[in-house]
Amino acid sequence: MIELRPAGLFLLLLTTLLLGACGGGPAPDARLPAGDDDVAGPVVGPRWNLLLVGTDERLSMPETPHFTVSGDGRVSGSDGCNRLTGQVKFGAGKRVEFSELATTRRACPEADDAQRVTRMLENAYRYLIDHDRLVFFGPDQRVLGGWRRAD
Repeated sequence: MIELRPAGLFLLLLTTLLLGACGGGPAPDARLPAGDDDVAGPVVGPRWNLLLVGTDERLSMPETPHFTVSGDGRVSGSDGCNRLTGQVKFGAGKRVEFSELATTRRACPEADDAQRVTRMLENAYRYLIDHDRLVFFGPDQRVLGGWRRAD
């Protein structure tokens, strides 16, 4: 019998989700249509804490990177060093588009990693949710990172 550790199980889950998401190649520059300002769905409401960048890299930050999405499409949270705010839209086919992301500019030894977290959100094109895990994919279908719902 094969025994999987939690990290191996998560990597297996990410790989499975990635393979499932590779069904169609979306146009990388497609914008979500403007609509009403209310958003709904499983991403809206809970706090999401960063698990991994890419498929296996854990970051050591002064604060756990996290974000929440409110019902009016506002995003707020932390990149691990700085506060972040912005907007998000969701579309058909699990499409996601973060926009107007802004962060404070505190001095932080992990500033490069904090910028990677913000870029992950800026580059997110599609998402998948499995139980308490949220995975963002780029327009090229690569895994950008994984998040866990905080309860």
